[in-house]
Formats: sequence, structure tokens, C-alpha cells
Amino acid sequence: MNISYNWLKDYVSFDLSPEKVAEILTFTGLEVEEISTVEDIPGGLAGVVVAYVLECVDHPDSDHLHITTLSVGEDKETLQVVCGAPNVAKGQKVLLATIGTSLPTPDGGTFKIKKSKIRGVESFGMICAEDELGLGTSHDGIMVLDQNAIPGTPAAQYLGLSSDTVFTIGLTPNRVDGASHIGVARDLSAYLRLNNLGGEPSRPDVSTFKKGDGDAIKVDVLDTKGAPRYMGITLENVKVGPSPSWLQKRLNAIGLRPINNIVDITNYVLYEVGQPLHAFDADKIIGGKVVVKCAHEGEKFVTLDAVERTLSSEDLMICNTEKPMCIAGVFGGQESGITENTTRVFLESAYFNPTYIRRTSKRHGLKTDASFRYERGTDPQIIPYAAYRAALLMQEIAGAKVVGEPFEVYPQPCTEKIVEINFDRMDSLVGKRLGGDTIVRILELLEFGILERNESGARISVPSYRVDVYRECDVVEEVLRIYGYNNIEIPEKVNSSYNHSESPDSELIRNKISDVLASNGFNECMNNSLTKADYYENLVTYPKAALPIVINPLSSDLNAMRQTLLFSGLEVIAYNLNRQIPSMKLFEMGNVYSYNPAEGAENPVGDLRSYSEQMHLSLFIAGKPTHYWNNTTKGGNFFTLKGYVEMLLRKLGIDIYSLEVAEAPSDLFSEGITLSLRGKQIAMLGQVSRKLTSGFDIKIPVFAAELDWSSIVKIFSRHKVLYKELPKFPEVKRDLALMIDESVSYSAIRKAALTAEKKILKSVVLFDVYRGDKIPAGKKQYAISFVLQDSEKTLTDQYVENTMSKILSAITKETGAALR
Repeated sequence: MNISYNWLKDYVSFDLSPEKVAEILTFTGLEVEEISTVEDIPGGLAGVVVAYVLECVDHPDSDHLHITTLSVGEDKETLQVVCGAPNVAKGQKVLLATIGTSLPTPDGGTFKIKKSKIRGVESFGMICAEDELGLGTSHDGIMVLDQNAIPGTPAAQYLGLSSDTVFTIGLTPNRVDGASHIGVARDLSAYLRLNNLGGEPSRPDVSTFKKGDGDAIKVDVLDTKGAPRYMGITLENVKVGPSPSWLQKRLNAIGLRPINNIVDITNYVLYEVGQPLHAFDADKIIGGKVVVKCAHEGEKFVTLDAVERTLSSEDLMICNTEKPMCIAGVFGGQESGITENTTRVFLESAYFNPTYIRRTSKRHGLKTDASFRYERGTDPQIIPYAAYRAALLMQEIAGAKVVGEPFEVYPQPCTEKIVEINFDRMDSLVGKRLGGDTIVRILELLEFGILERNESGARISVPSYRVDVYRECDVVEEVLRIYGYNNIEIPEKVNSSYNHSESPDSELIRNKISDVLASNGFNECMNNSLTKADYYENLVTYPKAALPIVINPLSSDLNAMRQTLLFSGLEVIAYNLNRQIPSMKLFEMGNVYSYNPAEGAENPVGDLRSYSEQMHLSLFIAGKPTHYWNNTTKGGNFFTLKGYVEMLLRKLGIDIYSLEVAEAPSDLFSEGITLSLRGKQIAMLGQVSRKLTSGFDIKIPVFAAELDWSSIVKIFSRHKVLYKELPKFPEVKRDLALMIDESVSYSAIRKAALTAEKKILKSVVLFDVYRGDKIPAGKKQYAISFVLQDSEKTLTDQYVENTMSKILSAITKETGAALR
């Protein structure tokens, strides 16, 4: 938001430097991000002065050049300048660019005047033409000034050039009241008056506005929810043309391009008052009536930028009796705008529902000055003032004449927001005793109404321009802004309390696991929880119906809350592959969300019980081996990923052999497994299906795992760390080669062995799998190692053999395995 220093002075009296004003505005919550200088002519013609031509003779070596002698002031030396202009003559007053002066060029650059020698004659400057100074386009000859011009006078002073300082303010979403010069002046005035530094406010008077004769264009608001207040003024005898220089300068200063006097007036009032206005060519309003209603679904409409747009039934439109003329509060139409032939104008000033404007603006990707303000909430009570102000300016500048009475539709006037405040409680929140008098004084300066007051507090009304003030704590913020946060002293004594922390510390566990993954070559990625709903089309594992949908999405790519981290990871992989990073290992810890309508809820979408949030951990391995002169990076595969997952689970105290293994969902993985503990799925991993990766234009295999971090932390919290003495007796190792059916899993063999011998069997490890020669079809061979150890005695061979026989019998019984 750009605010002009000179323009600001129209609404508040002060004698402060721009730097001091910027400091005060930042102090009051309107942070000034940048201060810049705007000049009528870039550089302000510094170094250009009025000069008197004392002598003018022909150049001896040229048929068109002249040698002039110039006076630039009584106390200064005369200057010799060679000039080629045909109209230069003795006795003239001219503008001279002295050595070192930088003049503007047509392409926006500058060129510097230097001492030169032209045809053997030294020249100490340049007598300037109109176009060389940026004052016009004529180059027929030098500018000849009035004889009253005084030599030595700076050109900027003689020509009356002005400069301005512009503040770029970073508005927060709740401070739309600061999106105008009067809004900024209000805060500045309040601060200055509170601190006895002047700052008396001033507002343009609109009391001279009078209704006219004749019949004005009527208004019919069919959707009063979308347009709670709508006013229109009809004007005739309008002469469309260029705006006066003062108006053009004001708009140029804040970065707006002047168009014509009518459009410029609406923009001027927008930045003056903060109320968007729209001017229609009244002769193009078919039926002589303005109708405010929502569009028909699929209706076509061409906007001012000549783009045909498809409308939604939720788009509020300003129409005539036959067709739309404007997207309300967002963008005008091509057919109803002001042209040089316009003689009658319908001026619109309205308050539109912020939700309507926000949805339409996002839907069509249109960001305008009007939509910026409407979607944040404009002041509904300023509608008539802004309309009268613009109409008076059109009368003054364009010779307009008001027709009939202003037509206004305002069926349900906005009610004042009332807030009860307690002075002691406010002092407690502030951290300093301000007292009731100071609090009330600040509120009055900010145009709050004091309805009742007693020793302990007050009952106040909130001005309509503050759309975000509802509670006492909001009022505290308003008081503090003007009083000054920097004026709240830091106390010598600070009290603090210890909060109970959960055990185990989930944040500490998360950091430790992140460190483990980083030390294993993984890079952490962080992604937005908002995602594209289209990713979930035709998924069974994560159905689209379970997506929490964003009501007013920023874009169609961010219109839902993610159910899984899988798509975020694929986006990151695609991004890096497109930037020539061939292989990567990534992990992310982030929240996922789901929607499940709450049982018995009247409005499930609006019931928080319908939504759940959990933290997940995802791992991704993608890419082929990369060869370097000194090493080769290994490519990833399913077993590499599985090894990392098992490592993490072990570190978190989970016995991986106690996990139930099942096939991963085919809509996500072409092959893979899920891991569950006591019926609760805690992880799934595998190779991401080609259907999903192709949607991201990923042509290499991607292996991904997603762990239910919230459930795993709960499991970890029940984990007990046990300590025991190191064994004194040796362990015994025995290997078995077993032929089993293809359908038999290693986990079934391990479970059977541990069930058969619980005391001395310490571990069961699969170290080889064989299929091929001498192995029948439908069979496979497992080579399994068994480790036995007794903590109380040395195991004898006979005891070991008996134990192994018992284990083999159990395995054979449970799985049908045969010893090879």
C-alpha cells in the first residue's frame, strides 16, 4: 500500500520529516517497509539553472553552430557554451544544464553533461530544449523563458516542479482501514494529539452535495446478502477528458496511471477514503435499471481486459435488465465502461459481502484494488460519504450535473458492535497502569464511542471501519498501538512457571529420529499441508470423500488438507529431477488430516468432531546409481527402504518380528507391504505405482514408506527399557536348510520356533533364500540360523540336539517344512 506524504498533509496537520512520520506509522502498527522519493521529472533537474545569453556568435567552423556566452548569476563566472539550436539569440533567458548534470532520456535512463570541445571550441554545458529536460516532446529549438526569469534560479524552482515522499506500508490482513490516506491519517493524528504534537484532523466537506432534477437510474438488489448496502448516483452533462495536473500528480505518486477524469476520480476517492467506487456509462444500462444478482451457472462475460470468463452461480454481478455489466467488487465489464464519448455516468458505491468477493476473486484469479479491500471488509457506513465526494469532484472537474436523488438499498442497517471494558483488566494485559483517562482518551481519538463510563470501566461502541474489533483484548491492542509498545517498560522482575511436559518428549524423539535419518544420507523436506484434491481421485486407501476441503482455497492446487505425505514427496522428487538432481533420499515429518462425518452432528462439515489430525513420517528413495571418479552412489530398492524402516522401528523399541505383514494397497504401490502391531497399521512401504508417478512426470522408480508417527510414539511411551547382566556362558549356533512352500513366510517359521523354545532360543535369522536347480516348482529353500544360550549353565551337545529337534518338529508341524 503506497501512501503519499504530501497527500497525507491534506488530512492531518503536522510539520515532521518523512522519516519521522514513517517512524510514527510503524510505531502505531502500520509498518513502513520502504520510503521512496517521487519527482515530476526524475532527478528534479538538479544542476539545470536559468541563464542569460550575453553574447551569441556564429561558430567559425560550422554553418549551424553558435558560440554563446552565458551568465548564471551576478556573483558567478560567465560560461561558454556551443549551441546548435536555430533559435538561440543574444538577450534570451534560457535553461542551462551545467557540467555534471544528469538529464532524463526517452528510454528511462539518464545521460551526464560533461565538458567537451565541439569543432575546436570548448563548451561548458548545454542549453536545453523541451524534450531534453523531459518537459515535452518538442525539439524545434531551445526553450526561451520569460524575461522576468532571474539568472541562477534552479530550473525546478522556476518551473514549479514538485517532489513527494511515498511510504510503502505492509498491511496485515486485519488492517484494511489503513488502505487509504484518511485511514492512515487517523492513526497519525491520534498519536500526535495524544502526545501534544498537533495533528488536528481534517476531512473533505461533502455537505454541499445536492440532489438534482429528473429521474435517476433505479436500483434493484435481488441478493441483499451479497450486497447489504448499495448506492447509486446518476450524473449527466459529463465531459470526459484528461484529469487536471494536481490529480494526475497524486495518482502518479502512488503508482497509478491516470486514464481519464472520471476513472481517475474513482481511483482518487478509493485511495483517499478507502471505499471502492465504479463508474458505468449510464447510456449503456439497458432498461434504465441496475440489478444486483448472482450470475447463471456457465454464463459468459467479457471483462475489461477483453477476456471471456465463465461465471459461477455464486458470482455476484451488477447487471442491467438484460445482461451483466460488472463482476461486483472485482472487475468491470468491457461494454459498460467509461469512454471518451460518455456523457452520462452511473456512480456505484456499495458494501459487498467479503465472502462473496473473496470466492469470486479466487475463482477467476482476479486481484484488483477493489477486491483487495472488499474481501477484507470495507466500512459500510462510509458508502454515502464516498459517493458524495466523488460526485462533487465530477461536478468540479468534469462539469457533471446530478440527476434526481441518490438511489440507495439498505434493508438491514449494520448494528454497532458494543464492548464492555474493565480498566484494571486492560492494565493487566498491557503490563503497565495506563489508567481510565488515558484509555478513554485514546479510544476517542480513534473514533470509538464512549456510551457509558464509571470508575472501573466503560461501555464502548466500535467504529464501523474496525472490522476486526470484537472483544476487550482487541480494544487493548488498539490502545497499545497508539500509546506505543515501546513505552511499556520491561519489568525488573519476571515471573515464570514450570509447565508439565509429556513423557516421553515427542519433540525430542522426533529430533533424534531426524538426526538418525540425516546421518544416513536423508534430506528433510517440509511441505504445505494444503494440497490438490484431484490427487485423490479414484483412490481407495485415501478416498476423496475423506478429504477436508478448504472452503475458500487460495487456488485449485491448494484446495484440500492432505491425507497422506505421499503426494508431497512426489512433488519434491519431480521438482528436483527437473533440476538435474538424479537421485535422492528424502524424509518428512508432517501432519495429515481426514474427514469423517461425526455421528449425530446436525452440520458434520462444521463440527470439529468430524476431523482428525495425525503426524506421519515419510521416507523416499529415488534414482539410479550415480558414478563418480572416486566412488559410486548406490541406487535404492525396496529392501534398502525396508532396512531403514526396520532400523527406525528398532530404535523406537518395536520388535519388528512381532509385526503383522500384509500386502500394500495396490492403488498406491505396485509392490510393497504394510506393517501392523496388534491389528493397528503403523507403516506401509513399497514401490510407488507407476500410475501415480507418471502423474508427476517421474520416469524412475520411487520407493516410499509412510509411518503413523502418532501411533508409534504412543507405542514407544509404553516401552520399558530393561537391564540385565551380561551372559557368562557361551552361545551355540545351529543352521538349518528348510524346503517350504512359496506361500510360507519367514515370520511364520520364526514364530513357530520361538513358540517351541522360549527359554534358550535367543534369535532366529534368515540368511539365505534359494530357488532354482533341484528345488521343485512352488517351493523355495530357506537357510536359517538359530542362536541358543542359557544364562545359568553351559549347553551340552545332547541338550542342543534335543532342543533343535523340538524346534524342527514345531516348524514342520506349523509350516510343512522339510529338512534338506
